[in-house]
Amino acid sequence: MWPYHPDLLAKPVPRYTSYPPATAFTPDVAADAQAEALNKVAPGTPVSLYVHIPYCQSICWYCGCNTGLASKAQRLQAYLDALEAEIALVAKLLGGRAKLARIAIGGGSPNAIDPIAFVRLIDRLMTVFASSDAEISIEIDPRAFTLEWAMTLAITQVSRVSFGVQSFDPAIQAAIGREQPVEMIETCVAALRARGVKSINFDLMYGLPLQTVEKLDQTLDHVLQVAPERIALFGYAHLPAMFPRQKRIDAATLPDTRLRFELAAHGHDRLVAAGYQAIGFDHFARPDDSLAIAHANGQLHRNFQGFTDDASGVIVGIGASAISIFPDRIIQNEKRAGDYRGLCARGRLTGTRGVMRRAEDQRRAKIIESILCNGEADCSDAPLSPRVHSRLEPLAKHGLVEINGDRLTLPAAALPYARNIAFAFDDMSQ
Repeated sequence: MWPYHPDLLAKPVPRYTSYPPATAFTPDVAADAQAEALNKVAPGTPVSLYVHIPYCQSICWYCGCNTGLASKAQRLQAYLDALEAEIALVAKLLGGRAKLARIAIGGGSPNAIDPIAFVRLIDRLMTVFASSDAEISIEIDPRAFTLEWAMTLAITQVSRVSFGVQSFDPAIQAAIGREQPVEMIETCVAALRARGVKSINFDLMYGLPLQTVEKLDQTLDHVLQVAPERIALFGYAHLPAMFPRQKRIDAATLPDTRLRFELAAHGHDRLVAAGYQAIGFDHFARPDDSLAIAHANGQLHRNFQGFTDDASGVIVGIGASAISIFPDRIIQNEKRAGDYRGLCARGRLTGTRGVMRRAEDQRRAKIIESILCNGEADCSDAPLSPRVHSRLEPLAKHGLVEINGDRLTLPAAALPYARNIAFAFDDMSQ
C-alpha cells in the first residue's frame, strides 16, 4: 500500500506534461516564434502532429477540455475549413523537411464530425506532409460511434483508438452526465477488433461523485473482461470556477482526499495484479504493448497527451488550443474556435501564447521527465542547488526519494508523489 501523506497531496503542483508548464506561457511568445521554429526544423527531423477537434455531440459535466457542442453543421464545416488552411500554412513553412512520424487526433470528440470529413482530413494530412506510413491514433466518444465510423477508421488505417469510459457504474455516469452502458463499449471494441485495430485504450477516472472502492472494482471487472491494450486512470479535478459545466456535479458527493487516494492506490494494485505494467503514475499497458516496451527500455516520454512512446523531437499542434513543442520553445494556438477560424481565414499562424526554453529550462525538463517516466534522474548536468535540496529534504525524510550524489531514485512507494518530487526542480512555479 502506498503511504498516505495528506500534506503532500494537498499541495497543488503541475502535471508536468511540459516544462516549463502552461502556467508560464505568455503572449510574448506567439505566432512569430511559431513561424521561426517551423522554418528552422532540420531536414529529416521526425515530427508528430496533434490535431484538435474542439466539438462533442454532447458535453459531459466533468470535462475540462477545450470543447463545445457540435450542434450546427455549418460551424463544424467552418472549423474544418480553418484546419485545412492551417495545415497548408504549416506544411509550407516546414518546406518538406520534416518526416511525419505520427498523427494524433484529439478533442473534444473527433467523431463529432462526419466520417467522410475525417477521411478527407487524413488524406489532406498525408498529402501535404508527403507521408504514407505515419501512425494514426484517435480519441473516440463511444456514444457517437457507429459501424460507419469503424469502417472509416479501418480505411484510414488508424492503429490506435482511445475510448472515454470514465466509469461503468450507472449512478456515477448519471452524476457526471455521461451515460453509456457496458454493452455499448463492448460493441465498439468488437467492431474495431474485427477491422484490424490492434491497440485500444480506455480512459478511466477516480475521484468521481458517488465513487467507492467497490464501484471502481466493478468497473475494473468489466474493463479487464474487454482487455484493452492500454488503460489510463486519471484523477478527476473539480474546478467549477474554471469549468462552469462542472457546477452540475454535486460537490457533496465527491470522495474526500483519503478516499481519492485509496481509489488511486486500489486501481493501481488491481491493474498490476491483472498483468498490466504501471507506466508512470496513471497509465497502464499490457507487457507486449509498445508503451510498456518503451518504459522497460528507458525510452518513455511525456507530453500533453500524457505518457507516450513517441520519440519525435518536434510536435506540431494544429487546431484551436493545440500545443506545439519544439526543443527551444512551446507555443499554444488560440483557444477560442471563432478567433482561431478568423486567424486561419487571414492566412496567419494561430499561436497566441507560449514560452521560450533556455538551455537551463531544457536541462530541468529532462530531469523532470526522467523522474516521472523512469523513477530516477541523473542530475549531473544540473547539479542540485541548495534550493532543490531544501525542497527534496522533506520528501527524503518521508522515504520518497533517495539522493546519492547527483542521482535521484524514487522507491516504489513514491509513485503517487512523483510530481511533488519533480516540483523540486521547477523554477517557474511558486
